[in-house]
Amino acid sequence: MSEMASDGLPPLREVVRRHGLEPKKALGQNFLFDLNLTGRIARAAGPLDGVTVVEVGPGPGGLTRALLAEGAGKVVAIERDPRALPALAEIAAHYPGRLEVIDADAVGFDPRPLIGTGPARIVANLPYNVGTALLTDWLTDAAWPPWWDRAVLMFQREVAERIVADTDDRANYGRLGVLCGWRAQASILFDVAASAFVPPPKITSSVVSIVPRGEPLPCSMKALEMVTRAAFGQRRKMLRQSLKAATPDPIGLLTATGLPETARAEEVPVEGFVALARALAAAARA
Repeated sequence: MSEMASDGLPPLREVVRRHGLEPKKALGQNFLFDLNLTGRIARAAGPLDGVTVVEVGPGPGGLTRALLAEGAGKVVAIERDPRALPALAEIAAHYPGRLEVIDADAVGFDPRPLIGTGPARIVANLPYNVGTALLTDWLTDAAWPPWWDRAVLMFQREVAERIVADTDDRANYGRLGVLCGWRAQASILFDVAASAFVPPPKITSSVVSIVPRGEPLPCSMKALEMVTRAAFGQRRKMLRQSLKAATPDPIGLLTATGLPETARAEEVPVEGFVALARALAAAARA
């Protein structure tokens, strides 16, 4: 595939070579050099005019360039690898006032002070070693609806399947699927072959769209975490047994929610776990 850039910037391979940006396994780095693919990911995020995009792990800036070329009003790029900062500075100079590069670890970083009042979106080829942790942080934000109106993120295919899974996919359905299904609507948009990356990982990747629900079913986050941890922690056991890790009275909890005592975690839809969480919180207040 052609690597010729239409944005007037040098080809990514040249940028990587000039700045000594060999991908580091310890940072979970796998770079995308195919500008057609980075453009497809950027377009998957929808119209970007006037939108502030938060990007995690931009590396040499292939996706960053695509987001700016697609019209993003501003890109906030969070990069913990200092080797990438000069390459990103070149992009910032090419798009004056539209790229803000933050030298920080995205885990635990709050981008809200940098966003302003307009719409914000997360678009990223997430580092494999922190992708799930970052998504969990974004989904468990105490303020809801959150600061972002959509997230378009790349994960390992197996993680993507867990994010979108429900009771129809019992092999992949778990705590992550419940959490995401409760607060958002998620779908896999397309797969990305290993050959698209440098270095090529040993797995297929998937681009996932996650749109937050404006009004998720009300329940306590802490209680939901407790019941899902207990239920999926012993997923082969019936709920009357596995929920003992969350409450001394699992039968009472199940009776209050109308769920069968013999059900297993993989058979309980998101609404069922929300009901369990609400019953657990009510029992704690009694």
